[in-house]
Order: sequence, then C-alpha cells, then structure tokens
Amino acid sequence: MDKNVRARAIISGRVQGVFFRMETHRAAKRYGVFGWVINRRDGTVEALFEGDKKCVESILQWCKKGPPHSKVKDIKVSWDTYSGEFTQFEIRY
Repeated sequence: MDKNVRARAIISGRVQGVFFRMETHRAAKRYGVFGWVINRRDGTVEALFEGDKKCVESILQWCKKGPPHSKVKDIKVSWDTYSGEFTQFEIRY
C-alpha cells in the first residue's frame, strides 16, 4: 500500500484560457486525488493535490502535458506532509 502524499504544482506556459483548470478537475477525479486548482495573476496555474502517492504522481505527469490546446513549458513541484483536509477536488477562482 502506498502512502498518501501532498504536492503543490506551479504550471507555466500557455495554461490559461485553454480549459486547464477544468481538465485538471476531470483528471483529478479520474486519478482519485483531492485538492484544488487556480489561475494565478502571473499567468501560471497552481494546483494542490492530495492522495495516494501513485495517483498524485500520475496527475503530475498529466500536468506536464495538460489539455489539447495548452503548451506547458515548466512545472515546479514541491512536496509537503499529507493533511487529509480535502474530500473533493475543486476549481478555485
């Protein structure tokens, strides 16, 4: 059994205006991870993922490519202690 983890990702490139948040929400449901995703003022997208380590790693891999019209240039990931505070994945505004 894998342990639960928490990862924060900052995704840069053409990631706003291309349904990145909505598709991240769908991917999070598919991978069974919880947390949130938000557009940042600097043009990046930030996401916080919690869940099974393999599932979180899978969605981070998905984020490296993103939805069809996006063009991800970079993804910075920081790992933290799992908190278990989320019961769903949400799009934040």
